Amino acid sequence: MLWFRTPDKVYFKKGCMPVALDELRAVYGKKKCFIVTDTFLYKNGYTKPIEDKLDQMGIQHTCFYEVAPDPTLGCATKGAEAMRQFEPDCIIALGGGSAMDAGKIMWVMYEHPDADFMKMAMDFMDIRKRVYTFPKMGEKAFFIAIPTSSGTGSEVTPFAIITDEKTGTKYPLADYELMPNMAIIDADNMMNQPKGLTAASGIDVMTHALEAYVSIMATDYTDGLALKAIKNVFTYLPRAFEYGAADVEARVKMADAACLAGMAFANAFLGINHSLAHKLGAFHHLPHGVANAIILTEVMKFNAAAAPTKMGTFSQYQYPHALERYAEAARFAGIVGKDDQDTFDKLIAALEELKEKIGIKKTIKDYGVDEKYFLDTLDRMVEQAFDDQCTGANPRYPLMSEIKEIYLKAYYGK
Repeated sequence: MLWFRTPDKVYFKKGCMPVALDELRAVYGKKKCFIVTDTFLYKNGYTKPIEDKLDQMGIQHTCFYEVAPDPTLGCATKGAEAMRQFEPDCIIALGGGSAMDAGKIMWVMYEHPDADFMKMAMDFMDIRKRVYTFPKMGEKAFFIAIPTSSGTGSEVTPFAIITDEKTGTKYPLADYELMPNMAIIDADNMMNQPKGLTAASGIDVMTHALEAYVSIMATDYTDGLALKAIKNVFTYLPRAFEYGAADVEARVKMADAACLAGMAFANAFLGINHSLAHKLGAFHHLPHGVANAIILTEVMKFNAAAAPTKMGTFSQYQYPHALERYAEAARFAGIVGKDDQDTFDKLIAALEELKEKIGIKKTIKDYGVDEKYFLDTLDRMVEQAFDDQCTGANPRYPLMSEIKEIYLKAYYGK
């Protein structure tokens, strides 16, 4: 049996946020709302329209705005304690992936103070058949996710990552209990993203969509979402990067693309592009979207091999077909060659051109990562990337030596 899951409600269109929030009182009868965001968004007034709307509806509210990039267990613990004191029946996470991830973790800690993160973070082959049963969510509070960047798709995914700042251990949580109850995709919250964020988050969307499309878990239900996201990114990311808030259509279409890709990979999952990027970011502090971008075309070439060393685990097809799938995605985006291989080559060239347009450098080395330190950490990155939860859904199962080769090519540009 396969499945397709999203939040109960997904609202989208520029200016939709205040209308969607009406439901808190009119439909759900909520009385107390806890907002989770970061300091920048709070100080720059991003929470004010939400607070004004809550005031208008007579809903009590408070705001926790201490979320930092790569949110920590300490931050989540502090936020959850504030929740327990306030006792909200609604939580609104406003921000990028960090704020939404932190909000999800606080939600777990608020509803289940005795939750065991080690058990919740256990690896699994099938998200529906886990050794550890994730605690039931939503019994105390309704969870709303509102993104302010066009990238992570966390507003429609059942994933969250939290870091134990004392040990450096990252806890990747994945369970459909973590799916927000409502997502509000309002481009008004995304109009003023700086160019660097637009580029990094935008190419992250492309990576989500491409990995979901070639995943061993891809289905007809996820394919359409992934294809439309890929096309939107090719068409609108350069415009959003170049013109920012002046190109409203580009901002709206990139907001849509991020959410579409999020729904795709929430159900089809990702692949080794993210496995490698997770470790590259953790060891060398590259922004997640940038790490994905540098590795992207090398991973695609690896996946597209006609005779891979190893097939993906539990694939839904008899023979490798990543090359065919990449070619299908390219044609949908208007990139056409004389056959699948030629179309794939043109797709690789188009992605490299896209990265250049939005200021993404070509190699890991170009981002100032010290060569000696990179080589010293390489074996640890390889081992951890191999064990990453994303690796299992990749269409070609990698050997450690192959992961190492991809990292080296991405570092030196060979």
